[in-house]
Amino acid sequence: MSDQILYALLLTTFAGLSTGIGSAIALFTHHTNRKFLSFSLGLSAGVMIYVSFVELLYEARIDLSALLGEKQGNLVTAAAFFGGMLLAGLIDKLVPEVENPHEMRSVESMDGVQSVSREHHQRRRLARMGLMTALAVTIHNFPEGIATFVAATEAPSIGIAIAVAIAIHNIPEGIAVFVPIYFATGNKRKAFWYSFLSGISEPVGAVAGYLILMPFMTPEVMGCVFAAVAGIMVYISLDELLPAAQEYGEHHLSIYGLVTGMVVMAASLILLM
Repeated sequence: MSDQILYALLLTTFAGLSTGIGSAIALFTHHTNRKFLSFSLGLSAGVMIYVSFVELLYEARIDLSALLGEKQGNLVTAAAFFGGMLLAGLIDKLVPEVENPHEMRSVESMDGVQSVSREHHQRRRLARMGLMTALAVTIHNFPEGIATFVAATEAPSIGIAIAVAIAIHNIPEGIAVFVPIYFATGNKRKAFWYSFLSGISEPVGAVAGYLILMPFMTPEVMGCVFAAVAGIMVYISLDELLPAAQEYGEHHLSIYGLVTGMVVMAASLILLM
């Protein structure tokens, strides 16, 4: 395994296992810091949107235009970009909202969940909910893992930015996974470990995706992958991060985070030139 691939795998693992931070928040606190999560999710969206349009999509268009000609290169870039958005949208559509880890929950919701658990005693149903949640995380993290892994493999500095953005995004996801698992088992420790380990699906998905793509990895395919990754990240930002940021806190706070993320990303890219 080359140093570059190992570096990309470590970054993806870091991003995935950040669900553990959300698990720890749910395990050790009684209240959700909504302002912190709102600003952080906005910041994460800002980083991902800026990187997608300014770096990944631009790079894909330049490379594909050089290989295929300007008109066809632009056409293929646009098709791959919207194809990435379609993939992310289909994954969201396939996962029911109840088990969807991107349907945001708060630490406070555990109290209501526990009372429902005592009232109904429907252990089979609760166990199924926990299983479906774990499956939902695996499905959702697959394109995120590919996005982090591919970007880190091709451009290490961009990979770091994306990994940090995905890591921030995974904190509330960790809470969202913790709550239904706690609902299913009534056991906080078990819910913590399930939630923490759910992030493993991200590097596993990244490696699986990379191995599937590797035999076909021509410069043209790499350009398409970059454009598709940009589409995936823009979709995640618009469909999940910004709505969740506004749900957790004030509208303006999430926008301040969004702009801050873009400014930080722009500054870091300029300094690295």
